[in-house]
Parts: sequence; structure tokens; C-alpha cells
Amino acid sequence: MKRIVLGFQHVLAMFGATITVPLVVGSAVGLPISDIALMIQSVLLAMGIATLLQTGIGSKFPIVQGSSFAFIPGLISIGTGAAGLAAAEGALIVGGIVEGLTGALGLIGRLKKLFSPLVTGITIMLIGFSLSHVAVKYTFNFFADAAGTSILPSTIVAFITFVTTVLVALKAKGTFKAMPVIAGATVGYIVSIVFGLVDFGLVSELKFFSLPSLFPWGTPVFDANAIIILLFAFMVSIIESVGDYHAITAIANLPIDNQKINRGIASEGVSCSIAGIFGACGTTSYSENIGLVALTRVANVQVVQIGAVILIFMSLIPKFAGVLASIPAPVLGGLTIALYGMIAVTGLKLIKDKVEFNDRNTLIIASALVMGLGAPQLPPEFLAHFPQIIASILESGMAVGAISAILMDQFLK
Repeated sequence: MKRIVLGFQHVLAMFGATITVPLVVGSAVGLPISDIALMIQSVLLAMGIATLLQTGIGSKFPIVQGSSFAFIPGLISIGTGAAGLAAAEGALIVGGIVEGLTGALGLIGRLKKLFSPLVTGITIMLIGFSLSHVAVKYTFNFFADAAGTSILPSTIVAFITFVTTVLVALKAKGTFKAMPVIAGATVGYIVSIVFGLVDFGLVSELKFFSLPSLFPWGTPVFDANAIIILLFAFMVSIIESVGDYHAITAIANLPIDNQKINRGIASEGVSCSIAGIFGACGTTSYSENIGLVALTRVANVQVVQIGAVILIFMSLIPKFAGVLASIPAPVLGGLTIALYGMIAVTGLKLIKDKVEFNDRNTLIIASALVMGLGAPQLPPEFLAHFPQIIASILESGMAVGAISAILMDQFLK
């Protein structure tokens, strides 16, 4: 029973981010709410399968797979085109095959030598830092209420959630100490109901039981332009996933080698093709859950696999998924402030323990962090002047920082 609760905690940690992708994509391409609900169902199934593959035959790290934000611009661009989401299905299937072969042929593992403790520490720090704006926007309910009419109750809810989470993580005893997210989410949700921040609209639209279908957006269309667009997203996702693999091994004190990295990327590729078959979105390793492992110190693969089974179960019981989808953003904000921060601190600790603070290394750390934190601040209209592949990389602070650190680490000998 304890492992089931801990597995459900992983679902809570990744749920807000992973359903945000289909919500954003579905709304942008003009899907009715019933079809958006169908896409959420497909995403939950695909991510559950992807997590089982990653933990079973992939890297075998206790790492959760979820919807990748790197795919959002490409999916919207393709989905609003003539072929619609059928072309997105085809692009995910082909892109997944390419990513899978990249891992299976051992191409990614050969890059492991580039990830020195210096580069790895910077990359892990930027994983946490790159998520920080999301946590703050969740806290003030920015995504749902950009006008700011609910700032006061949202802040109160986020604060109560945060305090509950931290107190349980620091003061609780026994089994309960490993469940700060469950405790914080439960208290925050109850307070949110009192403040009227919970919207059960999506729950009423969802069916109680439903079987996901293959190719829900029609027969896949294999459009060359759509495939090329998503390949850029796949490249960013691979860079981020390699960083996540190093992060989880640093936190959980696990060994990492070329074979595990290759298997992990190959698994993600297969999972993306499966996501395309079910009409879902691209999958990647989830930094949110790495933060949970850092906070709870529970790095058990079986716990993560239980979370994957829960995701699959929820895809069959859409109303249950809808209840979790109704968790207000301020609750997620209170949870993620601590989770995302733990990731960044892990990177900082790795640098402190393994890297000498001489002039060279200090310069690399400072420069890579500024590049990684600054690049994502470029506005979309400015990024439009760059080639698509460069724009996609610039949108990912972790990718920019990792590439900058690798180049400086290699050339500043």
C-alpha cells in the first residue's frame, strides 16, 4: 500500500505539466473540449506505457516519462496545417523511429565523455532553474488568470500548500515523511475548494470509462515538412533527457554508462512512436519527478512503475483523470517551488563536491548559467529570425547551457 501511495505521488508531481501539453496544443489547433479530453486520455496512456518501457528495458532509472514542452510549437504548427493532427501522428511515429535508432546504434552514449562533472553540474542546475518561472506562474495562477483577479486567494493557497509540503518533508516521521507531495496537494486542494478556485467543468465532460483508440485524428499523414519540424524538437528532447539521466543518477547515487544512456534514448524513441499511434504528444524524461526523488529520497524503480500503471488506469477512467486535472495551478505552485529548487541544488552540490573552483571552471560556470538563463527570455517574434533548429534550442535554457558548458569545457583546456 505504501508503494502505491508513493507511486501516486509521482503522478501528482508530473500531472500538471503533462496535461498542460495537450491542453495547450488542443486549444491552439481549435479542438472542442471533448477532443481535448480525448487527447488527455491518449497522453496518459502513452506516458504510462513510456514510463514502463523506460524503467523496464530502457535506462532502468527511476525516472518518469511525460509530455514534452519541446514539442508544443511543432505540434501546433503541424496541427493548424492542411493535414492537421494526422500529420502530427505521422511525424511522431517517424521521429520516434529516428530517435530510437539513434539510441540503439549507440550514437548518444558516445557523447557521455562530454558530460564531465562540471558540465553535468551546470546542466542539472539549469534543469531546476529553467522550471522556476513555471512554479512562480503556477503560484499566482498566471496561466488560468493572466489578468490577476485571483492573485490573493491563489497566493494563500500556494503558501499553505508549500508550508504543508515542507513541514511534512522536514518534520514528519516514518512513512508519512516520504509523502510531502500527497500531503501538500490534499491540503491545498481542500483550501482551493473553499476559495472557489476548483473548476469541475472538464470532469463533467469526461466519460467514466473509455478505451483509447488508435489514430484518433485519422490515418497518419507522413508529411516531410512536418517530420522535419518535429525532428528539431526531438533533438532538444534528447539533450534534455541525457541531462535528466545524469541528474537522477547524481541524486540517487546510481551508476551511469553509455549503454544505459543509449537504451534510455532508444526507449524514448519507441515511446514517441507509440504516442503517435495513440494520437498523443511527444514523450521525454521528466525533471519534475527527479525533484520529487531529491525531496523524498525514495529512488525505487518499482514505485515509479506503480505510478505508470496508475497513469494507464487513469486513461481508462477519464473522470478520475479529470479530478486530478482540476487541481488548481496555485496548488501545483506550492508543490513545485520546493521540487524544482531541489534539482538546482543537486547540481550545485555536484559542482561543490567534484569540481575545483579555479578561474577556468568559475568562468565556465558563470558563462554557461547566464547563457542558459538568458536565452529562453528571447521573445518569440525575435526567435522567428533564426533557423527553426536554432530557435528550438534557444527556447530550452538547459540545452543552451549544456551546449555552452560542453564547448567551453572542451576548448578552454
